[in-house]
Amino acid sequence: MLNRISLRQMEYFVATAESGSIINASEKIHVSSPSISAAIAHIESELQVQLFIRQHAKGLQLTPVGEQLMQACQSIINQAGNLYSLASDYAGMVRGPLKLGCFPAFAPMVYAEVIHGFSRLYGQVDVKLVEEDQSGLIEKLINQELDVALTYDLNIDDKVIQFEPLAKLPPHVLVSEAHPLASAANITLEELAPYPMVLLDMPYSNEYFISLFRQEHLSPNVVASGKSTDVVRAMVANNLGYTILNVRPKLNYSLDGKRLVRIPLLGKHRPMLIGLATNKMNSLNNVTETFMSRCRAYISDQYIPGMSAPFFDPRPHVIENHISENA
Repeated sequence: MLNRISLRQMEYFVATAESGSIINASEKIHVSSPSISAAIAHIESELQVQLFIRQHAKGLQLTPVGEQLMQACQSIINQAGNLYSLASDYAGMVRGPLKLGCFPAFAPMVYAEVIHGFSRLYGQVDVKLVEEDQSGLIEKLINQELDVALTYDLNIDDKVIQFEPLAKLPPHVLVSEAHPLASAANITLEELAPYPMVLLDMPYSNEYFISLFRQEHLSPNVVASGKSTDVVRAMVANNLGYTILNVRPKLNYSLDGKRLVRIPLLGKHRPMLIGLATNKMNSLNNVTETFMSRCRAYISDQYIPGMSAPFFDPRPHVIENHISENA
C-alpha cells in the first residue's frame, strides 16, 4: 500500500522551491531542516522522481519534473485553503463540551497548536483538559469521564479502548553536557547499562524503559527516579545519571537552565506511539470527531508540535545526497 503524500509535505516542498534552500525554508516556515528534508525525500520516493539538483552558486534548483510538481502542489494547497475558508463559515455548528485527556509529558508541547488552536477555531466548544498518567487516562476513558485522550499505546485493552496511532516516538538517551558519554555520536544499551540511570517512574512508562534492557538481557543501574519528565531532565542535567525518554522538547535545557545532550540509541527498540484513545462503547459526537481530525492533521512522524525532529538515518536511501540539511 502506497504511503500518501500529505498537504504538510507539499507545503514543505513548495517552501523549499520558493526559498532555494532547506535552511531558508526552515527559517521561513519555522520547521526544522530535517523535517523538511524528510518530507522532500518522501515525495521523491513516493513518485520515483528527483525534485532538485544542487548548484553551488544557486543552491537547490528544481528539475523539470520538480517544476511541474511544484506548480501542481501549489494548486492543491490553494484549493485546500479554499475548503478551509468554506468550512469556517460553518464553524458555529461545532459546539458543546469536549472532555480531553492528555499525557502530561507532551501536553505542554502540543497545547498551543493542537488544543488551544482548536479552541480558537471553534469558539463555541468548551474544552476541559485533564492531565493524567496513563493509568489515570485509561480509567477515566473506561468510566466515560473523557471523550478522547492524546496518549501513548501502553497498556491498552483493545477490547475496551480504541487506539489510533498518529506518530512514532522512538527512545533516545539524554545526558548532561558533563557526562562521559556527552560526545558520543550514538550508543547501545550494553554501553549504557553500567552507568547510573535516572528513571521516569510513571505507571507503564517505567515498565517500558526497563523492558528495553530486559529484552537484551541487561539490567539498568537505576540510582534515582522522578514522576515527571521535568524532574527527570533536571536530575540528568545535574549529572545524577543518564535517562531514556521518548518525547523530544525543542529546548535542550532543564528548567534550571542547564544544557542537555540528546544521543541516538542504537538497535531495534519498540517506539512508543502517540495517538488517540477512545472508549469503544461511546459513540463519537461532532466535537470529538472534529478534534480528532485536527490531531490527525497536526501530528505525524514528520512533525509533532513543540518537538524537535527525530534522529534521521544518514544513509543515502533515506535522504538523498543532493538534498542537504545545510543547503
